[in-house]
Amino acid sequence: MMQWRKRWVALGLVALTALAACTEEIPNAPLPETRPQTRVAPPPVVTPAPSAESEALAIYYRRLQNDLLAQGLLRGDGGGADTAFTDTMLARNFVRIALFDEYVTDGDFLRPQATLSRLRRWDQPVRMAVEFGPSVPADQRARDQASVASYAARLGRVTGQSIRVSDSAPNFHVLILNEDDRRAYGNRLREIVPGISTGSLNAILRLPRDQLCIVVAFSQGGSASYSKAVAVIRGEHPPLLRTSCIHEELAQGLGLANDSPQARPSIFNDDEEFGLLTTHDELLLRMLYDPRLRTGMAPAEAAPIARQIAREIMASGPS
Repeated sequence: MMQWRKRWVALGLVALTALAACTEEIPNAPLPETRPQTRVAPPPVVTPAPSAESEALAIYYRRLQNDLLAQGLLRGDGGGADTAFTDTMLARNFVRIALFDEYVTDGDFLRPQATLSRLRRWDQPVRMAVEFGPSVPADQRARDQASVASYAARLGRVTGQSIRVSDSAPNFHVLILNEDDRRAYGNRLREIVPGISTGSLNAILRLPRDQLCIVVAFSQGGSASYSKAVAVIRGEHPPLLRTSCIHEELAQGLGLANDSPQARPSIFNDDEEFGLLTTHDELLLRMLYDPRLRTGMAPAEAAPIARQIAREIMASGPS
């Protein structure tokens, strides 16, 4: 059960914004218990010089961001009068985004295939830890750490779920890695997720240039309840693209797994009109964690409840 990436094409430029949100069942053996540990001060950051390939990627992504902005894309205004939506549209988008997978596992790789899926989300507190590759500069680390912490708090307010940044027994790992860091991260990924499949490893370690970021969510024993997630953000991205990846991957890792071309205003859309979480997307997250919905619900059971929730939200005002 995987969703992977979305494609945006304009003026001959092919840009993949993202994401690969993928859901994987790990072996039935329980995950090793992670005990809270007293945090010790990390050693001073010694940043190796980026490779020529990493520097070339940074140039490529700066140009990509400039091209998107020049076309009025990557909006951060959350939507407005030009993107009005109704309760019917909101419910339709929820079903398509929360109750479908975009990609499926095919051996050691992923292939596109939209398929119905059960409702998936977290039923335990989400503890996000931010981890940086050795070649990510210290000043960038500070900005990204603050960005993830602020966004995690926002996601917690919107969903009502316990979501925070913590190095104590984390279960949602946000990895910000440059190209050389990521390619050498196989052993670390196996530590984070014992039993991770070859397909998920390949999706991360062999990330092509035109795929900007990826999130993989894991469950156990056939459950639809997430137990771990790993998001990988390219360190070479300029600030807005990095923030856009953080917004999309962390939200998808909470259970909004698919994309829809009809969703607007939304980051869960391949057209890249919006780069940051919108008001519409906040409502999708609010619906996803509404207690009237149950983790593991089939689409036929969840859809009418989602329509009722959407009517109530829009009648009372989306704020």
